[in-house]
Amino acid sequence: MIDHHVNVLVVSAHAADFVWRSGGTIAKYVKQGANVSLVILSYGVRGESNDLWNVEGQTVDNVKRIRKSEVEAAANHLGVTNMEIWDFDDYHMQITEDRMERLTRKIREVKPHHIITHGPKDAFNPDHEMVSDYVFKASVLSTSNGVQLEGSPTAKQARLFGFEPHQSEISDFKPEVIIDITDVYEQKEAAMNCFKAQQHLIDYYGAKASLRGNHARRCSGNNDYKYAEAFSRFFPYVGGELV
Repeated sequence: MIDHHVNVLVVSAHAADFVWRSGGTIAKYVKQGANVSLVILSYGVRGESNDLWNVEGQTVDNVKRIRKSEVEAAANHLGVTNMEIWDFDDYHMQITEDRMERLTRKIREVKPHHIITHGPKDAFNPDHEMVSDYVFKASVLSTSNGVQLEGSPTAKQARLFGFEPHQSEISDFKPEVIIDITDVYEQKEAAMNCFKAQQHLIDYYGAKASLRGNHARRCSGNNDYKYAEAFSRFFPYVGGELV
């Protein structure tokens, strides 16, 4: 059940990743009262803002300003109010010991039931694979009593879900979880339209949501599903019944 007892942490490598890949799921959890925290590790200045660099005289600071405004507008459409941008360099992102501790502390602070981030394989984007490993390792550290960080009590093991990568087939991605986002798709669409720096992806991810909606209908028999998002799982489902 999704309600105010559920904590979700979303970790996005670049400015728009969380919208393309999980915007509908985020909006759905927020709409139903869950506590959603969003961490964006970088603005994607070097590798995720190509259209902005076509402007003569463009600067790093201006790209960051534009991307920040896009992120804030998109988060507003999804209903996210708890958001941090850590401003790491991208392409290629480096994870230091201090950064590992920072994310470990964040996981312990949020105490998420679910963590949504990049899956372990993402063709052509080593930042995404790096972040997948980063989040997994920090989640493990967050549960260990032996990893003592002052003022930071341990968390319980969260369920980890991986975004569907952009190049699904080339990345050997197979949906393990499909989430219906039909009732919040307009919010996702509005959030996607905030990212003028990557406008070519708006139609692509709209089509992807429709495709996964088709899969949701076929797999469930529920013809009310029109739009959906797909995820991989880091761990098997555990429970007392088949669901």
